[in-house]
Amino acid sequence: MALAIILSALAMTLIVGVRYLIVSGAFAFATRLRQPGLYVGLDKQMRREVWWSLASAAIYGVPAGVVAWGWQERGWTRIYADVQAYPLWWLPVSVLLFLFAHDTWFYWTHRWMHAPRPFRIAHAVHHASRPPTAWAAMSFHPIEALTGAVVIPALVFVIPIHVAALGIVLSIMTVMGVTNHMGWEMFPRGMVNGAAGRWLITATHHQRHHRDYRCNYGLYFRFWDRLCGTDHGLGDFDTRADGNGAGRHAPRLDREAAQP
Repeated sequence: MALAIILSALAMTLIVGVRYLIVSGAFAFATRLRQPGLYVGLDKQMRREVWWSLASAAIYGVPAGVVAWGWQERGWTRIYADVQAYPLWWLPVSVLLFLFAHDTWFYWTHRWMHAPRPFRIAHAVHHASRPPTAWAAMSFHPIEALTGAVVIPALVFVIPIHVAALGIVLSIMTVMGVTNHMGWEMFPRGMVNGAAGRWLITATHHQRHHRDYRCNYGLYFRFWDRLCGTDHGLGDFDTRADGNGAGRHAPRLDREAAQP
C-alpha cells in the first residue's frame, strides 16, 4: 500500500510538472510572438521562476497523489465517474462551487501572506518576479505552495464532482494562473472593461496587484476584493524599455510591499 501511494504521488508530481512546462511554455512562446521583446533581459528571472515552480509541482503533486490513490482504491472522496449519479445541472454548479471555494481560500491566504512576516518569509519569492512572466504562475516558496496545494484535494472530500468537471476546474486554475502573470492581456478590451471584466479577474486586474501589492488579491473573481474594499480596479502594462529593452515595474521595498 505504501509503495502504491508513493508511486501515485510521484505520478501526480510528474503530471503537475509537465502540465506547468507545457502550459507556461505555450504562453511564453505566444508572448514572444505577440509581444516580441517583452521578456528580453529576463532570462535569469525566468530560470528562477521555473526552478521554484518545479519545486512547487512536487508539493502540489504529493497530496493530489494521495487523494487520487484514496479515490481509486478506497473510495475516500466524493469524486464520481458515473454521470448519472447526480443531475446534469450539478455538473456546472459543482465547477462554480469549486472555483468560488478555491477563490475564497486563495483571497484570504493571499491577503494574509502580505502581512510583514509571512511576506518576508514566503510570499516575497513570488513577488521577486518583476515583472512576472508566463513562467511565474507557480513560482512559490514551499510554504505558499503548501497553502495552495491542499485546497482542491480537501474540496473533493466535501463537494461531489464528476471527474471530468474536476478536470475543467484544474484546467481553469492552470490557464488563469499563467495568463494572469504573463505581462499582457490576451482577452478583448471589450470583455475586460465590460460586464464580465467587472467580476472576472484577468491579467489587467492582477497586474495591479503586482504593481501596488496591497490590493487585488483574488484568483478568479473580484467578489472578495469588492466586498472587502481591496479592489483597486484595473492596472496597465508598462512596456517602456529599460537598458535591456525589457518592460519593468517600478522597484518597491519589500517592507513597504508587505504592509497591510
